[in-house]
Amino acid sequence: MKKDISRRQFLKLGGAAAVASSALLAACKGGNKQQFEGLSTQEPPKDQMTMRVNPNTGDKVSLLGYGMMRLPVEGGLDLRDNPDANIDQEMVNREVDYAIEHGVNYFDTSPAYCRGKSEESTGIALHRHPRDKYFVATKMSNFSPDTWPKKESMQMFENSLTYLQVDYIDYLLLHAIGGSSKDKDAEETFNARYMDNGILDWLVEQKQRGRIRNLGFSYHGDVSIFDMLLKWHDEGRYHWDFVQIELNYLDWEYANEINDSNTDAVYLYGELKKRGIPAVIMEPLLGGRLANVPDPIVAKMKQREPERSVASWAFRFAGTPDGVLTVLSGMTYIEHLRDNLLTYCPLKPISKEEDAFLMGIADDIYNLNTIPCNECNYCMPCPYGINIPAVFSHYNKCIKEGNLAHVETDPKERMRDPEYWRRRRAFLIGYDRSVPKLRQADHCIGCGQCVEHCPQRIDIPLTMRQVDEYVEKLRQNT
Repeated sequence: MKKDISRRQFLKLGGAAAVASSALLAACKGGNKQQFEGLSTQEPPKDQMTMRVNPNTGDKVSLLGYGMMRLPVEGGLDLRDNPDANIDQEMVNREVDYAIEHGVNYFDTSPAYCRGKSEESTGIALHRHPRDKYFVATKMSNFSPDTWPKKESMQMFENSLTYLQVDYIDYLLLHAIGGSSKDKDAEETFNARYMDNGILDWLVEQKQRGRIRNLGFSYHGDVSIFDMLLKWHDEGRYHWDFVQIELNYLDWEYANEINDSNTDAVYLYGELKKRGIPAVIMEPLLGGRLANVPDPIVAKMKQREPERSVASWAFRFAGTPDGVLTVLSGMTYIEHLRDNLLTYCPLKPISKEEDAFLMGIADDIYNLNTIPCNECNYCMPCPYGINIPAVFSHYNKCIKEGNLAHVETDPKERMRDPEYWRRRRAFLIGYDRSVPKLRQADHCIGCGQCVEHCPQRIDIPLTMRQVDEYVEKLRQNT
C-alpha cells in the first residue's frame, strides 16, 4: 500500500531521488551522442548468433529480433514534430543488411509504426534479400473504430502484404490485446476489433491458406483478456503459435506494483511456458530506461562486467529463459545494433547469482520514482499538440541528473539554498529547450483521448496536470 501510494502521488514532487531516465530512443527519432556512451565498438562475429527453434514450425529464429518501430529519419528529424519527414531508407537498408549478415532473421513491424511508414520501409529493405533469409512479423493494428468493419480490417492485412512485398506473413499478431477504447472496456474492445466482425476467424482461414504461417497476439493491459485467450487455446477454440509479452528485469515482479493495471512478467511468461507457447519479448529495455540508469547503478554493473554495456544486462536477462523465441529491439542506429549483436553472438545466459543481482537492481529502481513512460508514442499525435513523451522524458531526465528541485521544503530555507536555484534553473531552461512552449503540459485540456492508447496505462491527463503544477511552482517560487 505504501509503495502504491508513493507511485500514484509521486508528482506531489517533494524531490524524488534519481532513478532510470527517459527512453534512449523515441520512435523514429533523431539521436544524440549520449545514446552511444558505454556501447562497445568491438565488431561482433558473423556466425555465432544464438538461435531458438519454434516448436510449431521448426523455424530457426535469431534470439535478437529487429523491431522496426524506431527507424532513422532523414536529417535526424523527429516524426512526432515532423510528420512529413522521410525515413532514411538508405540507412535502413544498411542496418538491415548488417543485421542479416550477423545472423538476425526476425523483423517486426506494424501498420501503426512510424506514422504508417514502417511496413513500406521494411519491405524495401528486406525485398533485396532472398525470402528464405528472413521472417517478417506484422500486426492487425485495427485500433481505430474506422478499421473495425471486416472489410477495413481485411484491407489492412492486404496492405501489409503489399507494403512488405511478400506473399505471406511469417508471424501475424493481434496487436495490443487487453486495452480498452473510449466508452468500451477491454473485453468489449477486443470483441469489436476481432470477434463481432469475424476478422479473427478470417485470419485463421488465411493461415489455413498459407498466407499466415504463425498466428499470435501481443498483450498490453487487462490480464483477464490474456487469460481468456489462453483458455481458448486450452479448449482448442483457437491455437496460438506464439505470444508477444513485455519482459525485463524490472517488470519481472514489479510491473503490477508500478502500475496496478499492468501484469508481472513472471506470470505472463509462466503461463506461456507451461503451455509450450513460444514467447516473443518486447520492451527488454523499457523503451531505453534500463539502458540509461543512474550512475550508482551503472557503477555496480560496470564493476561486474566492465567491458559490457548496461543494456547488455537487460538483453541477457530477457534472452535467458528457454521459452523465449526472440527478443525485439528497436535499433535506430548501427551502434545499438552492434552492441546487441555482441550480447547475442552468442548469448551468455544469466546465472542464478546474476539473477539475484538484477533483482536487487530492480529493487533499487522500484524504490525510486519516475514516470513509467516508454516513449512508444502510441499516445501521439495529441489533438491539442502536446508532446506527451517529450514532457515525460524531460521530467525523468532531470530525476536521473539530480535536477529535480525540492518545492515542498520550507520556503525560507529553499530561498537560501543555492542548490535549489541551480536545479530550478536547469529544469526550467531544459524544459523550454526540449519541449516547445505550445507543446508543454499546461496546454493539456484533459480530453483523455491518449489514455486508451497507453500500453503502460498511465493516467496521462492527471500526470500532465501534476507536471504543470510542479512547473508553475518553480516559475512562481511558491
